[in-house]
Amino acid sequence: MKKYSIVVLTVLLSTGLFAQKKELFNGKGLEGWTVYGTEKWYVEDGLLICESGSDAGYGYLATDKHYKNFILDLDFKQEADGNSGVFIRSTVDGTTVSGWQVEVAPPGYFTGGIYESYGRNWLIQPDLEKDKALKFGDWNHMKIKVDGDKVTSWLNGTEMVSLTDDIIGAGEGSILLQIHDGGGIKVKWKNIEIKELE
Repeated sequence: MKKYSIVVLTVLLSTGLFAQKKELFNGKGLEGWTVYGTEKWYVEDGLLICESGSDAGYGYLATDKHYKNFILDLDFKQEADGNSGVFIRSTVDGTTVSGWQVEVAPPGYFTGGIYESYGRNWLIQPDLEKDKALKFGDWNHMKIKVDGDKVTSWLNGTEMVSLTDDIIGAGEGSILLQIHDGGGIKVKWKNIEIKELE
């Protein structure tokens, strides 16, 4: 019986079912991240905050490490315009990003949908009736699962979209938070945690 238990535990560990969540944001600084662009990224009262700067351009905060297969959990609160996003398997050159965005946007603009920047544009948008899951001006919880060629997003427990795509499946890169161009945008983030999958 003991030998059987050891075998089962070994299998569970090797398949990543016991993989631990890891904090990507420590609530103190931007260690492990790189800023792209001139927009503002700073920490205040334990929160990560992005805010439009004087250039009112695109801005990104990217993990220094690349992540392939994972479950990402985070909380966001939109203030002002709130147009932002979470990029997966993405790279940045200046402020030109190559990859895929899980949308974070004001009401009616498809939060949770998947957009390919400088490529195919919208790949999938959630039904507009699901937009009621968004609590604009309050804290929201987003979960993103990226596993092979499949991406699924949830907002406050509501599944927003699920997409299988060969091109995303072949993608490599970092996790990025975005601030949209246009100015007047401010978004707060906290509890950014990742669990890597095999």
